[in-house]
Parts: sequence; structure tokens; C-alpha cells
Amino acid sequence: MSKLLFTTSTYEYLLAPFLAAGDFEPGSITRKTFPDGERYRRIDDDPEGRDVVLLGGTPTDADWLEVYDLGCGVSRAGARSLSIVMPYFGYSTMERALQRGEVVTAKTRARLISAIPHCEGGTRTFLFDLHTDGIEFYFGDNHTTHQIYGAPVITTLIQEIVGDAPYVLGATDAGRAKWVESLARQLKCSPAFVYKRRDADTGKLAVTGVNADVQGKLVVIYDDMIRTGSSLLQAAQAYLDAGAREIHTVVSHLVLPGDSLTRLQDSKLITSINGTDSHPASAKIAQQRSETCGGTVASVAELLAAAVSRS
Repeated sequence: MSKLLFTTSTYEYLLAPFLAAGDFEPGSITRKTFPDGERYRRIDDDPEGRDVVLLGGTPTDADWLEVYDLGCGVSRAGARSLSIVMPYFGYSTMERALQRGEVVTAKTRARLISAIPHCEGGTRTFLFDLHTDGIEFYFGDNHTTHQIYGAPVITTLIQEIVGDAPYVLGATDAGRAKWVESLARQLKCSPAFVYKRRDADTGKLAVTGVNADVQGKLVVIYDDMIRTGSSLLQAAQAYLDAGAREIHTVVSHLVLPGDSLTRLQDSKLITSINGTDSHPASAKIAQQRSETCGGTVASVAELLAAAVSRS
């Protein structure tokens, strides 16, 4: 029997490609909001005895609560098993405390999902390209977690961008160097990163150099996400100053809050911005595509659907 597939409201855009990628039956949810802001949810298709997939990332607090509410509803309705697919795990950058009193929100949110009642046939959570690998171990032991790495999608995107041109795979800073080195080995290209130094008085980071020869080459900067884009612009300028011919970027999560995409486009430093559709803001790439900063968005649906189907 096909797995019964529900999506959160924010991730309905992934429903069609997910259905096309595996043996799933779409489930229906009735939604409405009361005048005081309370949300009503009803699971229309009975999940009792079924293997159920709940597809929904967590860009906002409302998304977190919808995943939790629907997960609880599916489990309490008697689903045989529940697979929660989270293409984007919000609060992933707050995975540890640097100052006394800071809340490690990545851990508290993992505990929230872990509180979803366990299904007889197992409760699994599928996570895509986490900011920090250790986050998957923040979940309770009654949830089996799987981190799905986006390398197959990311490397294909990079190869489409560069074609036969000589290129270097770059990082925004030394902190992402190990990720870039791993991808560079798969792509059989040279890795690069920029050196940064923190000013003792202001606390600001300044670029001090580039560790690789990028003269006359394309540089493809890989990072796990774009938020404000400040680190990306700083790195792009450093690679151009070192002689790079042009800069492209590929990221796992196109978060792009506010006017960040416009800011990147207006900088004229980056030739193309590319990534996956793991975050709903990825639609901005298609909506705001321009001659000065084009880009491609690749779907993660096939990769995630395959992982769920194997479980």
C-alpha cells in the first residue's frame, strides 16, 4: 500500500514533485484560523494503520507548531508509522550556547518534535543538510533520525554551472572549509577559502587573504545557507581581488530574508545564485531572476522521497 502523504501549509509547493518521486498517496487537511488567531486543523484522510509521511520544514515558529500538531494528530489517530520529512530545520544556527543564559533553541525544538507520540511501527525524522551534524542527536531516543546529505544535488548544480571551464570550489571562511574540501574531492577540483581576522577593538571580521590560486578561474562558493549574504559578499570580493574571473554561489538552503536577494543582485559581485528548494524563499530566485544575477533552483524532492521509501 502507498504511504499516506500530508504536508504542512508552507510546504505544499513540494507536494507535486514528492508525489512524482515515489509511491505516495496525497492526504487532505482542513485548515482555518479563528478571529483570535487560533488555528484549526483536521486530518481528513484516516491514517489508522497506515504508514504516514508528514512533509514540512520549519522556517518559522508557526511551522514548528504545525509539524508538532499534525504529527501528534497522525500518531494519536493510530498511524502504523510516521516519517517526518524536514527539508529545512529552523534555528539550526543556535546549536550551542556561547554566553551564559543563551537558550540552545536547536535542542529545544528537537525535543518538541521528539514529544510527538511514538507510533507502533516507528517514528522517523529525515533532516536535510543540517548546519551542524550534531543536531540530529538532539532528538529523543524514541525517534530515529536520518540526515540526508545534499551532495548529489549540489554537485550536479555545480557541474551545470561551470561546464568545461576551469574553476575552484570556495568557502566563505575557514569554518566551512571541511564541507568544501569534501565536495571538492567528489568534483575533482581544488578547494579554496578566505582567511579572516577579528579586530580586537571592534569585534568585526576582516578578510586577510585567499589560500588558493584563483587567477582567471571561476569560483563557485558553497555554503549551507544564505541569510543576509554579508559573508558571501565579503568572500566574493576577496576572490575577485585575488584575480577570479567571476563568482557563482551554490547553497543548500536559500533562506533569503527581507531584501537580501536584491542586495546580492545589486552588488554586481556574483554572477549567479543557485540552490535547492528546501526553503520556501527559494521561489524568490525565479521571481527576481535578472540578467545581473541569474540562478537555478534544484528540487530536493527526489532525494528525500527516495530516503523515505527506503525506510
